[in-house]
Amino acid sequence: MAGAPTVSLPELRSLLASGRARLFDVRSREEAAAGTIPGALNIPVSELESALQMEPAAFQALYSAEKPKLEDENLVFFCQMGKRGFQATQLARGLGYTGARNYAGAYREWLEKEG
Repeated sequence: MAGAPTVSLPELRSLLASGRARLFDVRSREEAAAGTIPGALNIPVSELESALQMEPAAFQALYSAEKPKLEDENLVFFCQMGKRGFQATQLARGLGYTGARNYAGAYREWLEKEG
């Protein structure tokens, strides 16, 4: 698996508008606190593997959100520039999350075009 499926900004806008994507900000808590894409759940990439392997109740307790299901479509991971989002997408796919995708433009593009 050399690459990871990606999502473009126009596609992300469409998915978000229709409520068909779940966004995961894999930057540090400090980075996410300074600004993120509305609706994104912050799970730093360093925690992601353990988070995605938690029992649903533990995930809910820790992140105040429903744990994604393996079959969920459009689980979109992003970071600041694209590298950690790519790593997160590969990690999630490796754990069986077939709908994991990387928003390659990352928060930098979002801020530039949407901010």
